[in-house]
Amino acid sequence: MPDVICCGEALVDRLGPPGGNPAEGGEDRLGGAPANVCCGLARLGTSTGFLGRLGRDAIGAAFARLFQERGVDRQGVQWDEQRPSRIVLVQRQHNGERSFRGFLGDAGAGFADTAFAPDRIPATLFRSARWLLFGTIPLASPTAAAALEQAMAMAEDRQVRLALDVNWRPTFWRCDASMARQRIRPLLERVQVLKLAVEEAEWLLGERDPQAIGLALPQQPAVVVTAGGDGATWWMGGSRGQQPAYPVSVVDSTGAGDAFLAGLLHQLVTQPRLRHPSAEVVERAMAFASACGAMVCAGAGAIDPQPEAGAVAAFLEQQGFAEGLGRKGRLP
Repeated sequence: MPDVICCGEALVDRLGPPGGNPAEGGEDRLGGAPANVCCGLARLGTSTGFLGRLGRDAIGAAFARLFQERGVDRQGVQWDEQRPSRIVLVQRQHNGERSFRGFLGDAGAGFADTAFAPDRIPATLFRSARWLLFGTIPLASPTAAAALEQAMAMAEDRQVRLALDVNWRPTFWRCDASMARQRIRPLLERVQVLKLAVEEAEWLLGERDPQAIGLALPQQPAVVVTAGGDGATWWMGGSRGQQPAYPVSVVDSTGAGDAFLAGLLHQLVTQPRLRHPSAEVVERAMAFASACGAMVCAGAGAIDPQPEAGAVAAFLEQQGFAEGLGRKGRLP
């Protein structure tokens, strides 16, 4: 049974040639933030399960194979016989940065992820889980939003901790930004870990300081604010700090934040008392997470370059940070 459940979208990123138009062709890579985190955790050695909906199509079949290869629990996967899996057009710049330019594959009924059904979520998936990870994209669809709410309620009933990656993607939403903020804000008050890109923090909260964000929320969650090549700042367990990004030759930044979050959750699975970790423990966890993000940037796509824990430990040793990492890349 999984330690971490990753809930939300699984899709294909169609990566255009650097500087080119993805609608005219490119590389297809399996992706979707929750699926990325799920596969990243599995690669690192943490047991995971995916909770979401896919079309009964070639993309769905590819995910089924991937999940089987990585050892991901698939009891939470729903199959849609009518709606296809989503293809996202990703425009890449020569420096590895990317932007989203719309979708392909809709035959008129919408995409499978928008029909994620609340009444088909198996309670057994939560039996031994410690974390439920999710993003905000399900909120863009009423049916998927209801399913996310059901998953959160099931997790809270079983004292499973909640982790939110805001993952603001306006391309997925059919309402204006102010309405989207109204839908997203209530989630912030229920989670124990909140991850935001710096642009998301400023857009959603008007604030980029993780301590200020955490203290403004009633449950005072751990907060991580990522800034790409400028690293990450964090506030957790009463400690705050900054983690510089590790230097790599960037091929594609798609999935770097997801790999970072997978690395962090991989560490937190072994640290159940989030409110009282030492600053040293948090610093080591952030270093591990940052290394995961950097290593994904060195390859194409979000999932294929994801590292194993031993490779992360070796990378950190090359960076001069090896102390405290065990055989499986976990902290003591």
